[in-house]
Amino acid sequence: MTEIGSTWARRLVCSATGVTADIDHPTFLSPASAPWLVEYELDAARGAAWKEALAERPWTLWRYRELLPVVDFESRVDLGEGGTPIIPLHRLRPEEIEVWLKEEGGNPTGSFKARGLSLAVNRARELGGTGVQLPSAGNAAIALAAYAAAAGLPARVAIPDDTPAEVERRCRLHGAEVFTGGKTLVESAARLAELGGGYWNLSTLKEPYRVEGKKTMGLELAEQFHWQLPDWIIYPTGGGTGIVGMHKAFAELEALGLVSGPRPRFAVVQMSGCAPIVKAFEAGADKAEPWENPKTNVWGLRVPQAIGDFLILGALKETEGAAVSISEQEVEELQARAGREEGLLVGPEGAAALAALFWLAADGKIEAGQRVVVFQTGHPANYG
Repeated sequence: MTEIGSTWARRLVCSATGVTADIDHPTFLSPASAPWLVEYELDAARGAAWKEALAERPWTLWRYRELLPVVDFESRVDLGEGGTPIIPLHRLRPEEIEVWLKEEGGNPTGSFKARGLSLAVNRARELGGTGVQLPSAGNAAIALAAYAAAAGLPARVAIPDDTPAEVERRCRLHGAEVFTGGKTLVESAARLAELGGGYWNLSTLKEPYRVEGKKTMGLELAEQFHWQLPDWIIYPTGGGTGIVGMHKAFAELEALGLVSGPRPRFAVVQMSGCAPIVKAFEAGADKAEPWENPKTNVWGLRVPQAIGDFLILGALKETEGAAVSISEQEVEELQARAGREEGLLVGPEGAAALAALFWLAADGKIEAGQRVVVFQTGHPANYG
């Protein structure tokens, strides 16, 4: 029985040890202090029926309901997230390389964070959460505030002192409590921990469901390219939920018999002033050391430590990927070029990813004739 229309999620699996847990009970990190990942019942028969069903569904991430862990689909909080376009680049690309921009700025809260926070807040509400919180330097705070408001849940966010004022304004507009202080997300997280009150922590990969929302970016790419995956995915990487999620999505599509062959090679993009994953990758390490004194104005990439570092590095190793650090000046240059050469407004994280495209092509890693997807993760207006 293919059970089209209801979730195929069955249990949680520890990403470090393989230990399992009941998906219907609230849980955060595993006993090994590692992220939980949702496991589904998948086979080729389900895949064939599911692919046929997709043809009749609206173009939002909820078209993938069977591969999402929400139980009460009809009662979900849905602001229209997902379903973002891929845009071919004609002038802002290396010669003889096919480049597409995955434009996430059109999500309801202006960034890809809407995907993950939609799923996390929906599951928090289903499982009895009475309030939600997280530390953020920008887009995640805005998304949490919006989805919590739509779900009727109290929300609070902690942001570093130098976070753009527009972020705080947007969060308060949605009714969230905003706490400022400290220089890094680590200090912001400590501030929230001191508050208590039973609010659920929806920080990156510290609960199982944000990654499920982010994986829909990979599901969409598969559909948008008619089930032929690209050669490369260039992704601006802070906590790395998107890489973890898309790598998971491609494995699930393989199990459903819908894609085959080599998976896309992932390229991590970080800033030279905060590049823990790049440093670990270049050293051949399985984990990343915390980055001391992170300095960058690319707020989404100022993440000194990622709890899913071993998952990100594992995805890079499995796909023979790459890792690139970018300067602040390059970000400014690529933002200007995107507007001038392609008519596009890109956020600083997206500009960093575009800069990495040219580095990887010049280095010979991306070759002529290959298809590359660059992620433009948020609209610059989110930062004022």
